[in-house]
Amino acid sequence: MFLEPQETMPQTSVVFSSILGPSCSGQGQPSMGERGGGASGSGDLIFQDGRLISGSLEALMEHLVPTVDYYPDRTYIFTFLLSSRVFIPPHDLLARVGQICLEQRQQLEAVSEKAKLKSFSAKIVQLLKEWTEAFPYDFQDEKAMVELKAITHRVTQCDEENGTVKKAIAQMTQSLLLSLAARSQLQELREKLRSPAMDKGPILKAKPPAAQKDILGVCCDPLVLAQQLTHIELCRGDLTKTYSLEAYDNWFNCLSMLVATEVCRVVKKKHRTRMLEFFIDVARECFNIGNFNSMMAIISGMNLSPVARLKKTWSKVKTAKFDVLEHHMDPSSNFCNYRTALQGATQRSQMANSSREKIVIPVFNLFVKDIYFLHKIHTNHLPNGHINFKKFWEISRQIHEFMTWTQVECPFEKDKKIQSYLLTAPIYSEEALFIASFESEGPENHMEKDSWKTLRTTLLNRA
Repeated sequence: MFLEPQETMPQTSVVFSSILGPSCSGQGQPSMGERGGGASGSGDLIFQDGRLISGSLEALMEHLVPTVDYYPDRTYIFTFLLSSRVFIPPHDLLARVGQICLEQRQQLEAVSEKAKLKSFSAKIVQLLKEWTEAFPYDFQDEKAMVELKAITHRVTQCDEENGTVKKAIAQMTQSLLLSLAARSQLQELREKLRSPAMDKGPILKAKPPAAQKDILGVCCDPLVLAQQLTHIELCRGDLTKTYSLEAYDNWFNCLSMLVATEVCRVVKKKHRTRMLEFFIDVARECFNIGNFNSMMAIISGMNLSPVARLKKTWSKVKTAKFDVLEHHMDPSSNFCNYRTALQGATQRSQMANSSREKIVIPVFNLFVKDIYFLHKIHTNHLPNGHINFKKFWEISRQIHEFMTWTQVECPFEKDKKIQSYLLTAPIYSEEALFIASFESEGPENHMEKDSWKTLRTTLLNRA
């Protein structure tokens, strides 16, 4: 199944690069081969029903580079660039692309084809533009930047007085540098906004004051909170257009710990019960919206041991809604129930007329796991030595689908007050969660008593 053509290729993440595995930086330079798809030879490309399914690395690299009369399909560009790092580092691929470009340029110069040379140069710049937009992190490596500059220097030599090629290269370079700078700034910002699992002063019997703000003091409407969670999932591009997808993993963990913190820090059982029921309703609204990632994070937070052990509190909770949510996220049969719900949301999105109906936010951790196993269970090479490109088409299709979902315009207005709380509210460490939990409901069995004793001893020694 081919990807649909698009105006702009989705920007990927270093997460997907790591899923596919490290590139083979130790292997030698690929051997030279004939361009195209002949019937035999090391440079062959094999098609089936008009679809490229395999080829040698050299042939696939040559298929990437435009000619005067040819420009690769965008879906091929995306798929090959995504998968190529398994076989060759980006800077080495750039070097090979530059070598192929130079060979074609010399052929055109030999016959004084200035018009064709200019057309060829424009296509090379377009290829580099698509590369830098979809995989900007390939160019964090200084070696890659050196190769990029070498290629752009060659193609500008044929530019005429109006400098159209030079202008395009300047715009591309500026956008790339902004992308790389924004990624670095976002990482710093995330560290400032919230340190992982922040410990709120683990002092025994140190209960938070009754007047301390909690989530219900900021937003008591489950639908509104679900919409703001969805806004965060979809609109982290407000901070930067180049955030990387590992942010999803960080966000999932932070939201789970925030939910657990909000429950465990409540002093009165009545209020803890209300807090649990509130988050159950929020998770249900997330499910109705199509935000499965936040829904799963909330459920995970309520299933953390410090929260799950609060039996007296849970006995007062109307759990029918929670049971339905857990049914949807039942891990049995490889999360069959969730996948059915996701398929339904996907079909709704494809037929949607409004942006609200287009929202599909899958559980990111499960999505990554699916890509990982797809990569592992299918071989990279076929018996004839060709790269199994059919495998990478499927990986590319799934990643493209995910990226398309994340680029849906958010229909919900941003509430700065609510989002500020969600993103910056202090969260307890696992140790602090257990302390708060045991202080709310004492240990009930020998295992819990031993854990509580160990915690107390640790804290007293630390003090």
